[in-house]
Amino acid sequence: MPKIELKNVTKRWGGFYAVENLNLSIDDASFVTLLGPSGCGKTTTLRMIAGLETPTSGRIEIGDTVVFDSDLGINIPPNKRKVGFLFQNYALWPNMTVYDNIAFGLSNIKGEMAKVDFEARNAAKLIDILRNPADVVRQIEDCRNKKGALDQKKAYIKLIDAYTISMFTAKELYKYDLQSSKDPAKLAADITVKLAAVVDGRKAAAKAKGMELNADCEFTRDGKTVMEERKLTREEIDLSVRRVSRIVKISMFMDRYPAELSGGQQQRVAIARTLAPEPSVLFMDEPLSNLDAKLRLEMRYELQRLHLETGSTFVYVTHDQMEAMTLATRICLINNGVLQQYDPPLRVYNSPDNLFVAKFPGTPPINVFDGQVRAQKLYIGKDCVLEVKGVADRDVFVGIRPEGFLLKEDGAFVCKLKGIEVMGRDISVVSTNEASLSSTIRSIISSENKVDTGSAAVRFDLRPKKVFLFDKETEERIYFEIGELQDEKEMV
Repeated sequence: MPKIELKNVTKRWGGFYAVENLNLSIDDASFVTLLGPSGCGKTTTLRMIAGLETPTSGRIEIGDTVVFDSDLGINIPPNKRKVGFLFQNYALWPNMTVYDNIAFGLSNIKGEMAKVDFEARNAAKLIDILRNPADVVRQIEDCRNKKGALDQKKAYIKLIDAYTISMFTAKELYKYDLQSSKDPAKLAADITVKLAAVVDGRKAAAKAKGMELNADCEFTRDGKTVMEERKLTREEIDLSVRRVSRIVKISMFMDRYPAELSGGQQQRVAIARTLAPEPSVLFMDEPLSNLDAKLRLEMRYELQRLHLETGSTFVYVTHDQMEAMTLATRICLINNGVLQQYDPPLRVYNSPDNLFVAKFPGTPPINVFDGQVRAQKLYIGKDCVLEVKGVADRDVFVGIRPEGFLLKEDGAFVCKLKGIEVMGRDISVVSTNEASLSSTIRSIISSENKVDTGSAAVRFDLRPKKVFLFDKETEERIYFEIGELQDEKEMV
């Protein structure tokens, strides 16, 4: 799978910059999420890579191919970039079955492809399957209902999935009726002899034309595969449809219409349709936003599984930080068209580059207070909360993660309890401390801790590693030392 490179990519409409001077490197087989608030430039970035939007300036490379370069005048159209695009709405044809929806795009593909002898290929595939006739019989016999009757349609699907074949080949295999034979092995051997004759005949015909058939039954001349301009055959389309239906687990829905499917099943069909042409990169623009909470959770796991199974490069747009944190190998956080941070999820969370990045991920969000550094001491309000090293005197924003508050009976901060939310493993505590922190505090503690809901106060200490400083003017991260504890940029 290809690597994607964006170099100084800018998109503007008049004086409005949707994306400004974006430099981004997306490794092959990675799962990158473009994360940020609505209108920040996520979808525009995705559409520019896919070719659906033309950048104002810059350069975009997919693998070894330059697909856009404003200086060289290169702009390869979307259908030539070999990418798949999954939209927020499923965009399924309501008058077509699931099978036809997936196959629709494949029937329009035309290009230079290997010249194949499909008669020889199918015969060779059947020969390979018939080497184990007992297994064929077992697959078919598994499709009998409670009354002992054979479900033919179910048998076709069973054979397709078991041997990775098309419906046409499955019907041919079923027609041999091995399951009814008294001696399936002998019948399979007789059929194999006839099929071998077909393969030999096709090889002889190719040789008469100065060509040969390789192991995949592709025509070759002088050791090189013969290419021709053609469309996909019915056999190839069916194989692709069956392949992706197995991946997304919708093989049993091929004859249904979209209206007969649940939201999650429709989304699977949309994914299958996108995967069918075997795109080198798969783009997804908030594909789960129309699903309810339970289905969204299920589909997150499905997308992770698909990423691992296909080995494709996934680029995913979302404004949901939970989706970004759980799905991505790297998060690209954008604000007002400008890249803020591009790192693995845990680094984004544990080592934010600026205040915007610190605020975006996390549930509950980070607590932010006004603070001051004076004589290597950090003050929030009138109280010193930490001794810091390597920071000049200045006004700062102090960010403290919810898990950065440690519940202790003798804690330094006495807070007025406002409420708690029991979340199973954890407890969310809402409290205030007007004397020191001068703000509402949202903290997360383990449910093993006992919080008396009837109590008027709770006491906290701070976990230094969960405390971040940001410059009051630039909002950039300030790195500091706490005694012997080094709070370094490399920490994740």
